[in-house]
Amino acid sequence: MKKIYVLSDSTGETAERVVRAALSQFGGSDVRIVRLAKVTNQQELHQAITVVTSDQGLLVYTLVDADLAHAAQTIAEEAGLMAFDLLSPLLNSLSVFLGSVAQATPGLLHQIDTDYFRRMEAVNFTVKHDDGQETRNLHRADLVLVGVSRSSKTPLSMYLANKGYKVANVPLVKGIDPPDELDRLDPAKVVGLMISPKRLVEIRTSRLINMGQSMKNRYADHEQVEDEIAFCRQYFRRHPGWLIIDVTSKSVEESASEILRRLTGQTIA
Repeated sequence: MKKIYVLSDSTGETAERVVRAALSQFGGSDVRIVRLAKVTNQQELHQAITVVTSDQGLLVYTLVDADLAHAAQTIAEEAGLMAFDLLSPLLNSLSVFLGSVAQATPGLLHQIDTDYFRRMEAVNFTVKHDDGQETRNLHRADLVLVGVSRSSKTPLSMYLANKGYKVANVPLVKGIDPPDELDRLDPAKVVGLMISPKRLVEIRTSRLINMGQSMKNRYADHEQVEDEIAFCRQYFRRHPGWLIIDVTSKSVEESASEILRRLTGQTIA
């Protein structure tokens, strides 16, 4: 069986996919692909190519360090190996086209993929734990937002999720006991959202109009809203360890930045 060795300064996943795509044009060729990953210096390079030489395999490599890539080609030629640099020609062309020099940092694509999947996982979690769903899993959230209806819980949750945070949100409804799970959470990851009654009435009134519902609905009644806000304040006072922020005059982005700054010391770019 012939072997193709994929040598990389990172995981080698991308290079292997390219090789497999090319092999698909050769039908059922009996070829084994072997990855030689995390090769980042001359000593590791010599050791890796020694392995390839022992099998007289084909060497395909992706090394972002130009000196290391040149050394790979030189060592392979001296060993009589067939070798193909999968990355350097493209990096050189891009450098000329873009008028800038490549970072030469191994693993950036893998890092980008990891960040992407982390955000997607956070979004999926947040969707499943919106508006008081699956409260038994609140302990798995990075952040839990608590507040009355229409206090920006959902848009704020989704915004934070797209930054990679798993967020759950729980509505507070007067006359209905909040879930017991809230009392068992680490206070450091719970955020109470406050909003002025006047602003909340405006938001709920607009909501009713958009839904074509009667303006006599208690949902937007000022007295009802005042009662809900009073209940919310009272409940928050029972949890002095929670972060409480007023979202009345803040955009979603501003609220998110305040939450992360005060809880984690981070800011949103």
